Amino acid sequence: MTSAPAATPRPRESLADPGYQAFAILRIGFTVAPILFGLDKFTNWLVDWPGYLAPWIDDIVPGSAQQAMYAVGVIEIVAGLVVAVAPRFGGWLVAGWLAGIIVNLLTIPDYYDIALRDFGLLLGAVALARLAERYHHTSD
Repeated sequence: MTSAPAATPRPRESLADPGYQAFAILRIGFTVAPILFGLDKFTNWLVDWPGYLAPWIDDIVPGSAQQAMYAVGVIEIVAGLVVAVAPRFGGWLVAGWLAGIIVNLLTIPDYYDIALRDFGLLLGAVALARLAERYHHTSD
């Protein structure tokens, strides 16, 4: 037995839905944060980003750790933009990127707390991707 697709709610009705509100909050957060952190990879204003690159990764990527952070910054900016336009895909993209960051951090002594925080962010990115499956008709 198949059920008929749910009627597409009007935008005003969607804003009253707590699930849609959660989706919108996550979508905005996972758009803005990667873009801002990506831009900061070029300035190191918030933190000295090259210090967060595991030595073994620094050994295998060409150039300096700062040059690697430039590449990381571009990837993060692109990920934020993908979340903005296609959250069903962008949520999974950010989750995958965060998984890579977690692996990097787990190989640096004393960065386990940041890896745990990023695991929480990964769960949020997965929640965004799943909510986008439900609310894609009102968002992308």
